[in-house]
Amino acid sequence: MITNEHIEQFIEQAHRYGDARLMLCSSGNLSWRIGEEALISGTGSWVPTLYKEKVSICNIASGTPTNGVKPSMESTFHLGILRERPDVNVVLHFQSEYATAISCMKNKPVNFNVTAEIPCHVGAEIPVIPYYRPGSPELAKAVVEAMLNHNSVLLTNHGQVVCGKDFDQVYERATFFEMACRIIVQSGGDYSVLTPAEIEDLEIYVLGKKKK
Repeated sequence: MITNEHIEQFIEQAHRYGDARLMLCSSGNLSWRIGEEALISGTGSWVPTLYKEKVSICNIASGTPTNGVKPSMESTFHLGILRERPDVNVVLHFQSEYATAISCMKNKPVNFNVTAEIPCHVGAEIPVIPYYRPGSPELAKAVVEAMLNHNSVLLTNHGQVVCGKDFDQVYERATFFEMACRIIVQSGGDYSVLTPAEIEDLEIYVLGKKKK
């Protein structure tokens, strides 16, 4: 059962992400699984200054809001990810400065592994989704499908989505995603990336993956 304490914690985390400048004004949205329901930032809300009256409570299975607050237009992919990924409890759609700049580039990077933190925390592969209208069924379908096997995606001319087990993991993934994109932009395109062998080494000795 969702309590006032849950809502207060959700709002606190939303403000935390806003303070980190992961989103501005009404850009971005956030969701948090609690049992069979999810808290989702409401449509038109400003996540950095989110308040209780703009927090929607939705049934995850049906997508129906149960407290009379309409959820974000992107709630379809939030709920879709939560349905498909029982290991995921938090989903964040954000539009940080450098990562969004990357999403608007004509020639986007296909490899973001500029530092060890990227394959270890964000993902060795970050799918790039074509542009679809925000809130559209096409966008939701593409995001959910990409997130079946990834924890981070880049949305062309739109922003980013990351998911994780809790608020801290999502914060970490979003922050390192932004860091990688800042490095790529500030390098002027002249940057190196980790080799597959170096990434495998990190997976074994940092993440504890068993050797093949």
